[in-house]
Parts: sequence; C-alpha cells; structure tokens
Amino acid sequence: MKYLKQFLIILAISFIGEVLHELLPLPVPASIYGILILFFLLKTELIPLSSVRDTARFLVEIMLVMFIPAAVGIMDSWGIIAPSWLKYLIMTVGSTVIVMAVSGLVTQAVLRRGKGGKRHG
Repeated sequence: MKYLKQFLIILAISFIGEVLHELLPLPVPASIYGILILFFLLKTELIPLSSVRDTARFLVEIMLVMFIPAAVGIMDSWGIIAPSWLKYLIMTVGSTVIVMAVSGLVTQAVLRRGKGGKRHG
C-alpha cells in the first residue's frame, strides 16, 4: 500500500505538470513542469522525501525497461530512418556530448558556489 500511495503522489504531480503544459503558452514539456513542482515540494518539505523515496528509487531502477517501446518504435520505422541513419547518429552523439559538457560545467559551477558560500557562512 505504501508504494501505491507514493506512486499516486508522483502521478498527481505529473498530472499537474500536464495541466500546466496545456494552460501555459510556454514551450516547456509537461515532464519538466512536473519535475520542477516535485523539486519545489521536496525542497520546501511540503512533501517529505520519505513520501516518494521508495517508489522513486524503484522507477529509477527500471528506467531502462521504459526505453524498450521507443527502441521497438525505431525498429518499426527503420525503413523511414535508414536513408538518414548517419545524420541521426551524428545528431544523437553531438547532442549527447553537448548535454554532458553543459551538465558538467553547471555542476562544477554549483559546487564552486557551494564551497564559496560555506567559507563565508
């Protein structure tokens, strides 16, 4: 029952993200709204981490399984993709490298700022 309650909390927040995506005229995916709402609720402790921790861990553990439908979809569409596979590969590798670099730089900046704040605080 605990897992069902935790999953329903995550699902409700995801639904709120979907509603915001429909209501707000911004090019932001619904999942991003949901993640930001969940982050805010956890950070302000309006929802304690223990209210979603176990189910969140489970969902992260099975995340790879969630990619199977997308992989099957790509295989099903191979006839359309085949003529441009090299372009898709270059875009995928390039965007992955860019995301990794930006994520690393942002993480380093946050860590530096955190260390600087501790010395003065």
